[in-house]
Amino acid sequence: MIDKIANSASEAISAVFDGATVMISGFGEAGSPVELIHALIDHGARDLTVVSNNTGNGHVGLAALIENRQVKKMICSFPRTADSVVFPELYCRGEIELELVPQGTLAERIRAGGAGIPAFYTPTSVNTPLAEGKELREFGGRSYILEYGLKADFALVKCRAADRYGNLLYNKTARNFGPVMCMAAECAIVQAEEIVGAGSIDPEAVVTPGIFVSRVVHIADPASENRLLKEGRRYP
Repeated sequence: MIDKIANSASEAISAVFDGATVMISGFGEAGSPVELIHALIDHGARDLTVVSNNTGNGHVGLAALIENRQVKKMICSFPRTADSVVFPELYCRGEIELELVPQGTLAERIRAGGAGIPAFYTPTSVNTPLAEGKELREFGGRSYILEYGLKADFALVKCRAADRYGNLLYNKTARNFGPVMCMAAECAIVQAEEIVGAGSIDPEAVVTPGIFVSRVVHIADPASENRLLKEGRRYP
């Protein structure tokens, strides 16, 4: 019998090691696994390379992980948003690295990594600073640059519902990068708002099959990043 349910967020992320590459789902608040990120802060793993859409907001979630000096490099599309204060300050002081990737390219690099595709060509960022140093080829009279697939040691993902096998359902746009990150990571760790019984999820409705998920933890009332920001909260 397969049972991937962890007893706590801290237990779920306990295998994350120093120097690991960690993918973190979310688009702003939507799909951000706040409890798993905070558990990772408590866990203390350092020198992390984090792959995410953004660099977090305020002083909670991903921003708090960065502020705690546990991240050495960010690979993301939006390093600065309206509420991001931590990463811009550290980056301007040269205390954290950044690899800027257009959002569509980021999604495809993660998908390619999960599908076993080592690299692909895209016209995005041709003739921009982001293309500097990258292989350039022409297909059908149009220029393309070579981008490499992304893989990770771990993925931290938030979903709406899961069963003990790790089959996942998401809440609308909170789905965002979650499915491809689960595929691209050696160990996908998921926080689920609801744990349902085996067989309760229609196989035709499963978004992420359990084969791509290693651990699931039940977080019945997940924190709202926006609410934490409005309350001026910080972590830890």
